[in-house]
Amino acid sequence: MTISFAGKVAIVTGAGNGLGRSHALELARRGAKVVVNDLGGARDGSGASSAASQEVVQLIEAMGGEAISHGANVAHFDQVQDMVQQTMDKWGRIDILINNAGILRDKSFSKMTLDDFKLVMDVHVMGSVNCTKAVWDIMKQQNYGRIVMTTSSSGMYGNFGQANYGAAKMALIGLMNTLVLEGAKNNIHINALAPTAGTRMTEDLMPEEIVKAFASEAVTAGMLTLCDDDAPNRFILCAGAGGYSSASIFETDGCFIPTAKQSPETVREHWDQLTDQHNQKALVSGSQQGEKFVMKAMAFMKSQALGLID
Repeated sequence: MTISFAGKVAIVTGAGNGLGRSHALELARRGAKVVVNDLGGARDGSGASSAASQEVVQLIEAMGGEAISHGANVAHFDQVQDMVQQTMDKWGRIDILINNAGILRDKSFSKMTLDDFKLVMDVHVMGSVNCTKAVWDIMKQQNYGRIVMTTSSSGMYGNFGQANYGAAKMALIGLMNTLVLEGAKNNIHINALAPTAGTRMTEDLMPEEIVKAFASEAVTAGMLTLCDDDAPNRFILCAGAGGYSSASIFETDGCFIPTAKQSPETVREHWDQLTDQHNQKALVSGSQQGEKFVMKAMAFMKSQALGLID
């Protein structure tokens, strides 16, 4: 089976370097028309230049593909709207959005300024929100859309010195989970990619030989499975150095404590039961947690009414 993007139009944010560049080039090789978005700033978000995105466009055109560049700062909705409008004017549709743009402002939480925290949140979270919002109604009208959020192990598991980055990346999982529910009837699939790659975002964090092993192309090979016609929905794909895995959030079956006995001491007494991982499930909406607890309460009341328990 060959994964093809012939006839599809894709927007890739942060596509001038690293992962975004790799994503844009491979989408183009497989037939997509690509919008190469990049502000052209430094790793910390400062500065701006169109050189990197223009180079990617030239590479795509050299291989016979179609591409345009746009320097929208994804943290600014008006600039994102302009990018989307230019795309629609040129190609008349948008099938794929890869939310890849990001910056780093790493410091321990005690040394981190609130401005650094907010800026990382603005780029990663609001940048993804802005781009997704700008294409959402287009995808609904088409009855087709594929959106990839770029999350991180730093968000799912934590990483010293990245409170801002980790918070932003985990927020994107929450965004994905809700949009999956809202986009289902319009054939809009939203997935998340948790990459580990040797890019300028990580070059100071790993030795050079390790950076080379974590090539961006290895991540892109996985990412492309999240945005084609047969893409899954609500999937977190972890990828790096040729390794691929999935991540999920599970909830234990838990326990029930009747009203008269509800206290922190009783909860602590039931700790083994509420943390028991047998019968744990990945819930598909927040309401399922409430439904589970209601069913436990109803089962208790029924047993009590039958005289099976006091």
